[in-house]
Amino acid sequence: MRSIESGGERDQMGNSGYRSGVPDDWFVDPVRLGVPGVRQPLTDEDGNALSWQTDSLCAQTDPEAFFPEKGGSTRDAKKICSSCEVRSQCLEYALENDERFGIWGGLSERERRKLRKRAS
Repeated sequence: MRSIESGGERDQMGNSGYRSGVPDDWFVDPVRLGVPGVRQPLTDEDGNALSWQTDSLCAQTDPEAFFPEKGGSTRDAKKICSSCEVRSQCLEYALENDERFGIWGGLSERERRKLRKRAS
């Protein structure tokens, strides 16, 4: 049996050569691409305190929903936050860094301020 490399019809395993033009490195690891929900969580040893943002749903949507105009609706942003797997890390970040604008962890600035007051 001749191999594909030598111009034969079948490779050494007996498979037809219809995919002979596909390079050996055709596969792209989704972890390397940063596909949300696929990567391995970074540990504290990695030193990346914002690694949770890779899995955030807001990173995949329109940022304007999370920073509405004064008096604008926060409903869409909060709906997205409600199903986000990193919501608690997001809220923790906002509270620790005193984020004053936008929806973080499903809460508005006013709601985060009330939460801070109750905690102190």
